[in-house]
Amino acid sequence: MTALLEARHVTKVFGGGRFAKAPGTVALDDFSFRVDAEPPTITAIVGESGSGKTTLARLLLGLAAPTSGEVLYRGQDVQRLSGDERRRFLRDVQVIFQDPYEVYNPFYKVDHVLETPIKKFRLAPSREKARQLMEETLNAVGLRPDETLGRHPHQLSGGQRQRIMVARALLLQPRLIIADEPVSMVDASLRATILESLRQLHLKFGISILYITHDLTTAYQISQNILVMYRGEVAEVGDVDLVVKQPRHPYTQLLVQSIPKADPNHPWHGHEIPVDPSAPVAAVTHGCKFADRCPYVMDISRQQRPPLFRTDERRAAACFLYKESPQLEGTDLEQVMAVPLVPGV
Repeated sequence: MTALLEARHVTKVFGGGRFAKAPGTVALDDFSFRVDAEPPTITAIVGESGSGKTTLARLLLGLAAPTSGEVLYRGQDVQRLSGDERRRFLRDVQVIFQDPYEVYNPFYKVDHVLETPIKKFRLAPSREKARQLMEETLNAVGLRPDETLGRHPHQLSGGQRQRIMVARALLLQPRLIIADEPVSMVDASLRATILESLRQLHLKFGISILYITHDLTTAYQISQNILVMYRGEVAEVGDVDLVVKQPRHPYTQLLVQSIPKADPNHPWHGHEIPVDPSAPVAAVTHGCKFADRCPYVMDISRQQRPPLFRTDERRAAACFLYKESPQLEGTDLEQVMAVPLVPGV
């Protein structure tokens, strides 16, 4: 089956070049991943700043071109789509960005954000039908049209503005929504509401969600599968319950241990992870990229790049601690992905 969207051996290097004094920064390193058209899934991409999450989102959306490798939409290079193919791509793959306020023009009412895709993709035959469609979509994401339409962006809360962007994505009935840190700039009390809106889009409309975040707790709340990234590579991948509750890769373990526990009798001291994770990485590296921060580093880790070892049926980790486990065949991460949720559950 042809994937809806696929990154195939993608590498993205910023800077560098023949005449550069310093090597480029590798944001993504030989990364492969795919989202199938069916069945719909929710997958979280998690990592610290500098792990390559946002670069991956931009590559998948066609907003940036890979240094090597290719991003394919239904088997065709995203950078070479024709007019009709690009129009279909823009309808099938929608995005929700981190900062909802930057998307809005402060001189327009928020209605403009919804009216534009309706007109561009001819979703309604008349103004009355367009208004009805806008109201239905706002209701679907938990907003009251009479309290939302007709207002300017500054008259709405950050949570309302972000849910309007969810509604805008829903208008087009996409096959995939790429949500890049969609709740990082809203109040904690609204995060659960927005995440539940995304989950309902998945369950009710069969939309796949690619949820990009630095927050393991929200990733665990919404996703079925998770990819933990470190310096442009996959450190651990698989069923979210396995990866978060029983992390295998030392990097994932440190991330989980760094989450404060809501227990007054259990004071949080944090877990120091040495070295700046966003420091530039040379274009050519040897060994494991986590070796300089790993408490279990071995000689082989400094000499060879670890492949993904399949430690469980639904999980793989790129660490030589599990070298006795079978390697993940090829680059098909879907081999360890969990079974999708059943709609209505």
